[in-house]
Amino acid sequence: MSELITFGETMIRLSPPMGERIETARELDFRSAGAESNVAITASRLGTDACWMSKLPDSPLGRRAVKDVSANGVNPEISWSDDGRMGTYYIEQGGSPRGTSVIYDRDDAAIQSATSEEFAVGDLFGDTTAFYTSGITPALSPQLRKTTMSLLDRANEFGVTTYFDVNYRSKLWSPEDALVCLTDLFEYIDVLVVAKRDAENVLNRTGAATSIAEDLRREYQLETALVTRGADGAVAATKRKVLEQSAFDAETLDPIGTGDAFVGAFIASQLAGESIRESLKTGAATAAFKRTLAGDQTVVTPAEIERVKEQRARGINR
Repeated sequence: MSELITFGETMIRLSPPMGERIETARELDFRSAGAESNVAITASRLGTDACWMSKLPDSPLGRRAVKDVSANGVNPEISWSDDGRMGTYYIEQGGSPRGTSVIYDRDDAAIQSATSEEFAVGDLFGDTTAFYTSGITPALSPQLRKTTMSLLDRANEFGVTTYFDVNYRSKLWSPEDALVCLTDLFEYIDVLVVAKRDAENVLNRTGAATSIAEDLRREYQLETALVTRGADGAVAATKRKVLEQSAFDAETLDPIGTGDAFVGAFIASQLAGESIRESLKTGAATAAFKRTLAGDQTVVTPAEIERVKEQRARGINR
């Protein structure tokens, strides 16, 4: 039995050494990376029995992704394909004023044709507690929009708690297209996660994060709405209260995957029976820890997160 099932694309991440440019680098770091597998890995590392569903090309690259995810204790549920390719992305990291840039090469990836019928959904959802996917998945293809809705609908049928992160990517779709699709999906969601900037730019929300979280929870009849604020922490709105969690200090080596670390840790904490307040704190601590790690994946232990939580967080932890 897997307590948590996630669904989404995992790509190959290629990056030059820190400070070098893609056009001049002589070597590239090679890793697997994907929002939904990142969440599964974080949850697994913190004690959750997690499963990651995806569709991959039956190739060395596809098998490499499975190897990397499985190495962190995640059970892969893969639809292997003779068609399609492995998506890749290149990331060039740099400090201010250059900043970090990402180049995607994911057209015609195998997962873009995935249907819910390719997976043993009844068996999987009949024996799980939570399902997670993100807004990246339906943005990849019209077929994946249908598949995402189908999986969320089936999860609802089985009484599985559904978690969804808006995770907006401007290189995949426009705010207008995203809003139309996401609004349709929200009726299937129990716990919604959205960055404040995405709430403003995609969901057309204004005001403080606390107000945005309350409005989203009420409008879409959510169990919980989480609004993340980067260096300012996160907010959670439930039917009874609104909670705020400040961020923990971190020296940033690699920020990619920080949001996934927060979500994976929050879900793991909820599945362990912790309160929303404690889950927010665990999420914030894990997000800070991730920023110290190279790559997208959060390779961490529960003891390490407890040590972070014992430190003083920046700002007010209410």
